[in-house]
Amino acid sequence: MENGEELKVLGVWPSPFVIRVRIALNIKGLVHESLEEVEGFPVKSELLLKSNPVYKKVPVLIHAGKPVCESLVIVQYIEDAFPINGASLLPSDPYDSAIARFWAFYIDDKVLINI
Repeated sequence: MENGEELKVLGVWPSPFVIRVRIALNIKGLVHESLEEVEGFPVKSELLLKSNPVYKKVPVLIHAGKPVCESLVIVQYIEDAFPINGASLLPSDPYDSAIARFWAFYIDDKVLINI
């Protein structure tokens, strides 16, 4: 990555949402810096508050100084911003891509919310 295009992931371990983003970055072969928030700590970091002022939650991908929030949105952003790096994250067929997105949203809504 060039200096202006550095990637940072703001997250907590072991959040499944942060893991999803890190896996996507690793599949694409993208070098990134992991910045850890303290889970359960009532005071959020200044970087988190500035990067995600509405929900104040992780994960947040910071690419070239611009924040992208929500893990599924981040995965789509990685796919769109780095199309030639590594393997594709989503199927190229529109129907198969829609099915993959449905199951990702379903898992987020029905399964991971209860964690």
